[in-house]
Parts: sequence; C-alpha cells; structure tokens
Amino acid sequence: MSRSRSDGGHVVYVLECADGTLYTGYTTDLDRRVDEHNAGDGAKYTRGRMPVELRYHERFETRSAAMSREYEIKQLTRSAKERLLDGE
Repeated sequence: MSRSRSDGGHVVYVLECADGTLYTGYTTDLDRRVDEHNAGDGAKYTRGRMPVELRYHERFETRSAAMSREYEIKQLTRSAKERLLDGE
C-alpha cells in the first residue's frame, strides 16, 4: 500500500472513493486526514464519494518535495496511477 521515501512528516496519499475514482492529496497527519475524508470534512471531491479507502502513500521530509510529488501523481493517467497503487 505504501512506499515510504523517508520518515518525514509530509505525506502524499491516494484514496479510492466508493465510486471507484481516485483522489490524491497532501497532509501532515495521514490518519486524521483519512478520517476527515470519511466524515465528510475532507475535500469537496470526496464528500459525495464516501467512504474512501487509503490505497497508497509516500512520506517526505519537506513540504516542497511532497507537493511536487502530489503534482506528479495528479498528472498521471488512470492506468499509470493504478500501476503505482499495484507497486509496479
């Protein structure tokens, strides 16, 4: 499910929504953020697509590195994201 790039406190994550779509985000507290998404307090995108399931995450030492990786993942095609989630 995850590839930990470091022990940093900045996390990029991918959720699978109840409708099968994927959502990519950034946080400093992964458990809290996933709980927020499932409580309807997360991103507007996930509010109508609950419940969500954490499928993947990476940790970074800096916010800048995490935000760059979040952007990279968001630019991937659906099939490329699925390969990432499958560990390929």
